[in-house]
Amino acid sequence: MDGRRRNPYELTQDTPVYVISVAAQLSGLHPQTLRQYDRLGLVSPDRTAGRGRRYSARDIELLRQVQELSQTEGINLAGIKRIIELENQVAALQARVAEMEDALDGAAAAMRQREAAVHASYRRDLVPYQEVQQTSALVVWRPKRQQQD
Repeated sequence: MDGRRRNPYELTQDTPVYVISVAAQLSGLHPQTLRQYDRLGLVSPDRTAGRGRRYSARDIELLRQVQELSQTEGINLAGIKRIIELENQVAALQARVAEMEDALDGAAAAMRQREAAVHASYRRDLVPYQEVQQTSALVVWRPKRQQQD
């Protein structure tokens, strides 16, 4: 979440509000079909304290998708379940990638700030440069002799 408190009465796509008869009507399926899909784990609605099913708008959309895949595409329920699992996995991975990209962007911005601070700390004094000329002079070093007492 983004840290803000949500209004408890705000309806979202995931708010479980529809009883099974309304969900069946909205999805164009029989209530028994919805129960079967729940048992198979294709669509898992929330439950009330009395164990009644409550479907969200997202659940209704998923029911329509299951019906489309089953009737139009001819995919069996096991295949549909696998498709849904893979789609959920892809969505989770995409969310994780987005999180990692945000973290990377933050780290890159912090690095640029630190780099700018280092560059700002450089002294900008001018230092005279004298070119060194090579000579052929020879310097001999001799250690000083120690005097004896």
